[in-house]
Amino acid sequence: MVQKKKLVVLTGAGISAESGIATFRDADGLWEGHDVMEVASPQGWRKNPELVLDFYNQRRKNAMEAKPNQGHFILAELEQDFDVRIITQNVDNLHERAGSTNVLHLHGKLFESRSTLDPSLIYEMKSWELNLGDKCARGSQLRPNIVWFGEPVPMMEKAVEEAIRADIFLVVGTSLVVYPAASLLDFISEESALLVVDPKLPAIRKRPNLHLFEEKASTGMKKVAELLLSKYK
Repeated sequence: MVQKKKLVVLTGAGISAESGIATFRDADGLWEGHDVMEVASPQGWRKNPELVLDFYNQRRKNAMEAKPNQGHFILAELEQDFDVRIITQNVDNLHERAGSTNVLHLHGKLFESRSTLDPSLIYEMKSWELNLGDKCARGSQLRPNIVWFGEPVPMMEKAVEEAIRADIFLVVGTSLVVYPAASLLDFISEESALLVVDPKLPAIRKRPNLHLFEEKASTGMKKVAELLLSKYK
């Protein structure tokens, strides 16, 4: 049996935006009317945990109403022909709902809560609501299981390992300005193909097997799939 080529995909807010999930970088750092540091930082949590909890409750409600788009579904379908590993900067579960089976969430998961006392105590959330007074097994307040600004990115090491082993590296819907995620491109082999899909293409240095698609995720991914199946399968 022929081994499938390893296709590693870095996805960002652009792919979820097409499903109706708001991105804060489109509004001068304001996220749904909030300064991002008020709702996505340890300082914001200490200052006003109720505001932070409410903010993420609204994000969860929004994400539950959103549906995967064509970009998500094409990535899931590519598993038939490639060993697909998705590294996403998004905290929603749209990749999983579209059928992708190998998804690494760099910035945490919207539908998980975790203990403020013991970060290893993580709970799956069945509903959209997390409130003050909701506690972990050790009696401490639960917080969103999100990597906030200023916090370490625990899954980054695993993401780097995936990037190093990629035969093909695909970037979808990200401006490549958020670190450390953007640094994953530094770990791709020069022999690997690099494909980038975004309506506002980030600056990418020229290299062999570079393919740029100046389009949104849903339409760009159709062209990517055609190229992958014809040239790189």
